Amino acid sequence: MRALDWLPTALRERSTCRALKAGETLFRQGDKTFAIFEVEQGRVRLIRHAVDQHPVVLHSARPGELFAEAALFAERYQCDAVAATAARVRAYPKGPLLAAFRADPALAERFMAVLAHQIHALRARLEERNIRSARRRLLHHLALAAAPGSRTMKLDGTLIDLAAELGLTHEALYRTLAALEKDGAIRRSRAGITLRRHPAL
Repeated sequence: MRALDWLPTALRERSTCRALKAGETLFRQGDKTFAIFEVEQGRVRLIRHAVDQHPVVLHSARPGELFAEAALFAERYQCDAVAATAARVRAYPKGPLLAAFRADPALAERFMAVLAHQIHALRARLEERNIRSARRRLLHHLALAAAPGSRTMKLDGTLIDLAAELGLTHEALYRTLAALEKDGAIRRSRAGITLRRHPAL
């Protein structure tokens, strides 16, 4: 389900689609804002550069998710948006969106509900980053990221991508995966990573 599939036809017709190659930049930190975006295919990373220019992955947006929502109320983008895989994104110009929300409170309320859901997901990710143990952090992530009714998390990028999302070095992730697999707590396959049983933390 797309995040904004309930928008009026007139607004959707004002949106545009853009295909991105893996590694291609959609916008850069400091660029003037012009739209918010919805991922239709692939994955887009939001990256901010620290004082020492070290890149920090703030979020990986997946199909059906919005990103850069703050652009509605900001003059400049606060991070880079870079395609982690080949991707297709839909851009919603900020001017028409803001005008529609101001004219229709019910429409604005639906958008607020979308944002509230994404804030809930963000808080879950922040909770995850506060888990000090790499083992517990990975298990927490696998449990939350598994498809509904499943114990398998689909791996739609590389293990290096997963390490960045978890805030771990890739070496720490490899060691943790190997230990969990040796314990019989997980199974790795082309489909992803499956939790086999409730493991000891």
